Amino acid sequence: MDIQALLLTALAAFVIGVLLGPIAIPLLHRLKFGQSIREEGPKHHQSKAGTPTMGGVIILAAVVLTTLRFAFGSLDTVMMLVATVGFGLIGFADDLIKIVKKRNLGLTAKQKVILQALLTVILFVLLYREQGQEALSVHIPFTDAAVRLGYLYMLFLMLVLVGTTNAVNLTDGLDGLLSGSAIMVFAAYAVYAYWHTSYDVALYCAAMVGALAAFLVFNRHPAKVFMGDTGSLAIGGGLAMAAVLTHSELTLILFGLVFVIEALSVIIQVFSYQTFGRRVFRMSPLHHHFELGGWSEWEVVILFWLASFICAFGTLAMVSH
Repeated sequence: MDIQALLLTALAAFVIGVLLGPIAIPLLHRLKFGQSIREEGPKHHQSKAGTPTMGGVIILAAVVLTTLRFAFGSLDTVMMLVATVGFGLIGFADDLIKIVKKRNLGLTAKQKVILQALLTVILFVLLYREQGQEALSVHIPFTDAAVRLGYLYMLFLMLVLVGTTNAVNLTDGLDGLLSGSAIMVFAAYAVYAYWHTSYDVALYCAAMVGALAAFLVFNRHPAKVFMGDTGSLAIGGGLAMAAVLTHSELTLILFGLVFVIEALSVIIQVFSYQTFGRRVFRMSPLHHHFELGGWSEWEVVILFWLASFICAFGTLAMVSH
């Protein structure tokens, strides 16, 4: 396989996504699948209420169709799609409950944990069947060393999957923010997987780049559609599985450092407020801190895209040596 195949895969996913947008968005409008905006968020976001959500179905369709066409044939591909579609369905259920109940809260924390745990078990079984004992070790970044966890790896896998999906989900707060940031990370991972001869993973990541670029056509400011948890959880699940299959679970922290910082900003804010009664940030996640500091939405998005590019491709440059 050559780089041309990656570019063709990304282009195919982009074309599918761009064609699906004008079909899916009016349909979401007719179904009244409008976004509910949390009251504690920035006040100017209230104008976005009613914008169609669950647009993640566009991303899912483009990625699945393209991957099945260009990369289907290995258990790696099956695992990538199970993670993407599985977490996407959890997000879909979450979004649907929000819409039906007309509130900003969907599945309960307990329901999410149970569903995510079941999905983790399925993925662990598939992973062990594919890689055997090799699946039970975690590789240390920038070294040839690995730590053998044995069957405790299943708990580690859940930590990677749940941690990544939640961090990615928290980044989905501004028009185009997550779409553009995730493009950078998946593009870097496509190259990383290609270097490590994980060709099916590389093709999947290329498909995700194309699908996200297509979604960005409709999601850029002012957004015509939001991806909802349907999209953000699917993106997080796919990204986490790409890291698992390339044995770069810990390196993912650096590739997706923007997502990590977004999640940490929430953790720090909650801890500080509950412990000391004071807020560290004007609002969390971090992108809202910049907004309330007077930055325009587009300025914040560009900053995060640039940061994501530097983190993803900076990490790629480091691991290439």
